[in-house]
Amino acid sequence: MTVVISATGLYTPPHSISNDELVASFNAFVARYNSEHAEDIGAGVLPALQQSSAEFIEKASGIQNRYVLEKAGILDIQRMVPDIPERPNEQISITAEIAVAAAKEALKKAGRDASDIDAVICSCSSLQRPYPALAIEVQKALGAGGFGYDMNVACSSATFAIQNAYDIIKAGHGRSVLVVCPEILTGHLNLRDRDTHFIFGDASVAILVEHAEIAPPGSWAILGTKLQTRFSNNIRNNFGFLNRCDPQWRDMPDKLITQQGRKVFKEVVPLVSEMILQHLAELDLKPSDLKRMWLHQANSNMNRLIAERVLGHEATQEEAPTILDEYGNTAGAGSIIAFHKYSKDLAAGDKGLICSFGAGYSAGSILIQKAS
Repeated sequence: MTVVISATGLYTPPHSISNDELVASFNAFVARYNSEHAEDIGAGVLPALQQSSAEFIEKASGIQNRYVLEKAGILDIQRMVPDIPERPNEQISITAEIAVAAAKEALKKAGRDASDIDAVICSCSSLQRPYPALAIEVQKALGAGGFGYDMNVACSSATFAIQNAYDIIKAGHGRSVLVVCPEILTGHLNLRDRDTHFIFGDASVAILVEHAEIAPPGSWAILGTKLQTRFSNNIRNNFGFLNRCDPQWRDMPDKLITQQGRKVFKEVVPLVSEMILQHLAELDLKPSDLKRMWLHQANSNMNRLIAERVLGHEATQEEAPTILDEYGNTAGAGSIIAFHKYSKDLAAGDKGLICSFGAGYSAGSILIQKAS
């Protein structure tokens, strides 16, 4: 039995924030903070906050821009949090809404009706609520059949869900599985922290995984999947329903994303590159067999080094395309956005790799081949 990726869909939010805009807001906050705390800073009680720059952001990450669902609240130095109104229970949730938008594009590209779907998996790092499952809400909004459930594996959410979809079809529990990965990540950001305020953008993707017998022309056969996890505190977010009652939660840095960037870089690069090479060997493939690598879009320096360790040379934009400059880090959606935008030119028989990695640590590898 062959399982394929039939189509993908992408929802891009209507607003964008450039590095210059983000830095202007951050630096205005820093200037105000340092002025208000000048006495304590002068006495050595508090450290002065450092200003940021567009050059620092691009050098550290490769990010130049990010798309966001809400812009004004992020840039308002009195707020520095996205201002997304809470919706009544009778209205579709914002996360489900952007998941449906991406799903409709994928279904249209595959020539598939929502009633053909046997299962919906909503897998992302930014689940809006514990229950009811967002996947079931998406299922209802689309008019899909079967069942649905949610997953969260941080930045590896999409690749882990693709393997789940693959397993569902292999086990005979369905022939068409929709994976959605809606990432509203700007709410995770500590926009007052110089080292992390620039990382995330918002986006949503959808992946239609199907039995090859019903797939449209030009689909991608899944040659194999490989997942790996290793516990680490180096990327962490402690916000959750157990601490939501704390009225000061927004002022507690560990309730938003915290990371030790140098440790992450040092530990994740070898973990991911070795996993990819092992996965290739298990399928009797060589790195030179890969026409393209769609890597997780978190940091351009990490991607460059991982690709070099796998391919044996510095990768070109054609070999390992990046969308970081435009979208920023979109967690689980990142590698799928890269695949969505940079896969149409490949020919039948060409092989590629979709790979994600992130908090956990978690890493997922999906080897695929373009069908005729």
